[in-house]
Amino acid sequence: MKRILIVEDDQKNMYLISFLLKKNGYAVLEAWTGEEGVELAIKERPDLIIMDIQLPGIDGLEATKRIRESKADSKIPIVALTSYAMTGDREKALDAGCTDYLEKPIDPETFIGEIEKYL
Repeated sequence: MKRILIVEDDQKNMYLISFLLKKNGYAVLEAWTGEEGVELAIKERPDLIIMDIQLPGIDGLEATKRIRESKADSKIPIVALTSYAMTGDREKALDAGCTDYLEKPIDPETFIGEIEKYL
């Protein structure tokens, strides 16, 4: 069973993403801060990380950089998930080490298909 780490501080978003993934047969790990996300990524080495950008403490970009520089597998796909849709944000996410970038709100109809591209 593929394991996916969700790093998200919003309770409703965490619930929706987690629900969709579990419903489709994935094991889900949850982190509510960037620091917790880095720790879980290193400890658990998930198959995929879904990373919110705006987080308390260190943001998702910094958390991604720390994961990429850590003992975690540098090949783990990290998909940035954010409500920021400003020019240049996609590039910032990719420069930080994210594999790709998805915008919120997520579409429950297409979300799993988009995520499965990275597994």
